[in-house]
Amino acid sequence: MKFLHFAAFAALALFGAEAKAQQAFSFVAIGDMPYGERAVIYPKFTSLIGAINATQPDFTLHIGDIKSGTSVCSDEEFINQRDFMNAFRSALIYTPGDNEWTDCHRKNNGGFDPIERLAKLRSVFFPDTKSLGMKPITLERQSDLMPEFKLYTENARFEKNGVLFVTAHIVGSNNNFEPRDPKAIEEFRARDKANIAWIKDAFTKANTTGAAAIVLAIQANPFVLAGPTTVFPAHSGFTASIGETFMPLARDFAKPVLFIHGDSHIFRIDQPFKTGPGPTQRKALDNITRLEVFGEDQMHAVRVNVEPAMGMTGIWAFQPIFNPADQIAK
Repeated sequence: MKFLHFAAFAALALFGAEAKAQQAFSFVAIGDMPYGERAVIYPKFTSLIGAINATQPDFTLHIGDIKSGTSVCSDEEFINQRDFMNAFRSALIYTPGDNEWTDCHRKNNGGFDPIERLAKLRSVFFPDTKSLGMKPITLERQSDLMPEFKLYTENARFEKNGVLFVTAHIVGSNNNFEPRDPKAIEEFRARDKANIAWIKDAFTKANTTGAAAIVLAIQANPFVLAGPTTVFPAHSGFTASIGETFMPLARDFAKPVLFIHGDSHIFRIDQPFKTGPGPTQRKALDNITRLEVFGEDQMHAVRVNVEPAMGMTGIWAFQPIFNPADQIAK
């Protein structure tokens, strides 16, 4: 009789765990902000953070470019943006963009060494396993799981109700793949290798654990050089990580995949990934949905409602969160 009671309890516990894994939740995605003069954009960004907090998401993803490409890459700016991220009432998970390091050699950015700025960025934003935000969560970081890539503290992942969230440090400016700069090429190749290993391991984990879906968040728009047929040329900095790694793994995963990026500041939701024998025969990979966030002067956010139990029929639902500061200005 005791055995029967234990079996019933175990079945109930298993049912409860499965039910929790299927529970709906929401998160917010932002990126490419804040851009502009501090006196103007800091209050506006504060307004957006307030609007996001009011929706009470489980967490927020910031997919990079925490400053414009023409502003100074100072330590002060890094600290200011970290403070903004810690003003989010839930967790804030951040992955870097190009504006905060690859472009910092520009005179109007302060003439910094990009590699030095990247090291500073890592020390400020990724000192341990915790996310940012008022209610930080514990993240799995590539630097802890893969000793070969101990430098890449920014590459992170976590699970929420059966959905695996992954960030990979893939940035605009062609992912720092600049043939005219030997130092940039060296950095790109090492980081590209780390990103490829991290994306592969994420899909391995998702398949092993039976994840309902995967979300991959990066800063760059990889389609800049690929074109509408998703053919990544050799001179693209996204060929190996996105074209040759992410795409086939996502196709074989055969479950919902959400690909989030920024970079070109155009809010859109579509299915641009295509595969096939040639440009005219290529077909959309309909299990991959692309979300590009608002950005630059469009300082808004996107709320994503997730229903893992819906599977391919409607796991993702998207809703813009418009900045109240814009409404007041009107």
